[in-house]
Formats: sequence, C-alpha cells, structure tokens
Amino acid sequence: MQFKHIIGQEAVKQRLMATVRDNRVSHAQLFLGPEGSGSLALAVAYAQYLSCEDKQDRDSCSVCSSCRKYEKLVHPDLHFSYPFFAKDKNDTALSFIEQWREAFLANPYLNLDLWRGYLDAENKQANINIAECHQIIKKLSFKPFESAYKVLILWLPEYLEKEGNSLLKIIEEPQPNTLFLLVAQNQDQILNTILSRTQLVKIPALAYDDIKLDLMENHHQTELAASEIAYLSNGNMTEALAMLKQSDKGFHALFVQWLRLCYGNKGSEIMAFVDQAAKLGRENQKNFLRYGISFIRECCLLMAGAGSLVHLPPQELDTAQKMTGVMNTAMAQAISAELEKAHYHVERNANPKILFLDVSLQIVKVLNFKTLPLGTHYIPN
Repeated sequence: MQFKHIIGQEAVKQRLMATVRDNRVSHAQLFLGPEGSGSLALAVAYAQYLSCEDKQDRDSCSVCSSCRKYEKLVHPDLHFSYPFFAKDKNDTALSFIEQWREAFLANPYLNLDLWRGYLDAENKQANINIAECHQIIKKLSFKPFESAYKVLILWLPEYLEKEGNSLLKIIEEPQPNTLFLLVAQNQDQILNTILSRTQLVKIPALAYDDIKLDLMENHHQTELAASEIAYLSNGNMTEALAMLKQSDKGFHALFVQWLRLCYGNKGSEIMAFVDQAAKLGRENQKNFLRYGISFIRECCLLMAGAGSLVHLPPQELDTAQKMTGVMNTAMAQAISAELEKAHYHVERNANPKILFLDVSLQIVKVLNFKTLPLGTHYIPN
C-alpha cells in the first residue's frame, strides 16, 4: 500500500514521512480516526515506507523486495492483530490471516461489518483474546528478519479488554526496532494503560472534495452522482463505497416529493409514497433517510446565515433555499429528529410500511399543522 493510493489526508502523509526522514519514529503510535478515514491504510503505507529499500521523496518505491511483499501483506516483519470471532479459546489472528489479507486487499477502508462478512461469525462477539495477546508477545520477542523494523499493526484496540494489560511491558520496553501501530476509532474505549503509552496521530474524516474526486476518477461516477454520494457519506469512504453498490433511486427528487406531500397533507399520495419507500430495500432506505438528514441540516445552515458552509449542487441548493421559506429552525430540528429515529429503526429491521407511514404523519404535523410531534407546543409562523 503506497500513500498515493490513499484518498486525501495529504497533511497526515507528509507528517508521517517526515518522522522517517528525520529519524523520529516513535515505537508505539495510535492512529486515531473515524470510520472510513483511511487510518488503517495509512498505517500499512507508513510501515511500507519505513521498510522500503529505496525511499522516494513522497512515497515508497513499490518495486524493491520489501515493497513487493508489503503490497501482498506477506512481509515476514509485518504482523497484524485484529478482532475476530473465536471458535476455540486458542484461536489467534493467525487463524484468520488469509481472510484478513483478502479483506484488506479488496477494500483498505475496511470496517468491522465488512470484516465480519469474511468470517463465520454466527452470533459471536468480536474480541482480541488472551491467546492473541500471548501470540503478539511471542512474535515480537524476535529480532526483525529482513527489514530494519518489525511492525505490528493492531486494528481496533477497543476490542482489547483487561487481557490487553498483558501487552504493557512489551509496548513500554519493546525489542530494538520494533514498531507498534494501533489503529482505533474511539479513544474512550481503549484501555487507559495502553493509551498512555502511545503517541497520538490524529486522522480527520475525509474531505467532501477528496471523496467526490475519487468517485469520479476511479469509480467512473458522473459529477452529479459523485456529489450526492460524497455528500451522503459525510467523510466516510467506507459508506461511499457501500453506496456505489446500491441502485440510484434519485434521493433528492424523492425526498423533496415526500416533503411536499406532507406539507400539503396529501393522504392518498402519502400512502403511495409509503408503498414506494417500502420497496427500496433496507440499504437504500438507510441511504434515503441519511440523505434527508443531511439535506435538512443544510437547510438549517442556510437559516443560520452560514451559506458558505453548504455543500449542495445548484438544483438542490435552490430547493433548500425555498424550503427555508416554509419552515423555521425548530421545525427543521423536529423533522431531522424523526428521520434519525427512522434510520435507527430501519437498521433494526422495523416494518418499513409502518415506519414510513408513522414518520410521514409526524412530518405532516410539523409542516402542515405547524406543531411539534408531541402536539403541545405550537410553532409561530
């Protein structure tokens, strides 16, 4: 994995390469970034750059022996640890290394749900068990085999429970030229004893323009389609790639149609919409609701006078500006809350007809009767 194959994050890339050039490589680092930010891919690219035999100014060479092995994740000095669904108490990450390589090479913006799909998870809970901790200690007790550094990339240390304390000594006093790269999403869920022993590398969510450009250049999306997906993904490339697999149902047109029906309290037409929404399928329903939440948020920005922060194509921006004439901030917040609750219930397999009918009625209350869903507080025109 080379840095150039990772979307955006130019400032982080430059900072990581500078630590290698200046010989300031900390032996234990925590790559902390939200899902879909590319933090795991950055950790692999960093390890490859560190081990490259012919480092370039802006990236690893990709042709030396070390780089070729890194590209296939088979370098003898590169080790991975990650949550898995153990069938036996003696299972370790090595038991699933082939699935791991397949999953990462297929999608470097891996999340736990995608990883689950490569394993026989059944109803088991993912974790990093004590057997894996002992395996880590054993692997890292040896000197590097080929490269200057032996590297362990530990993905999602949030799944290390109290067993993770067994790693403290080797993290604090590792063998020479041993590098720990922890890749996490939630700092609060990491053991404090481990957190205090690492150097933090903060990785932001991806920029809207970076996702849009990648979708157009590498996934052959039109500018309009790329704009909508980038907008919906909210900086999460994992979500953006998942949306590519979903059929395009014209979320903007459908959402605006829904609001207009609710504004006019068109009973029979609302029922027709409910039938249409119920047939979208679970993933498209989630994307549709996510679009609605994002669109209402942009309306709120317009009403707050923060138009410079709005990311909408011209047609959608025109619609949003018109929407601000028929609702105020309190109404927009009430609608957004209903959409968020609906998204939560769709994820949990709620009956779509009942769900979309209920949400429609709540939006009718807000837009047509100008009352909050509780029905007790009237909003002034």
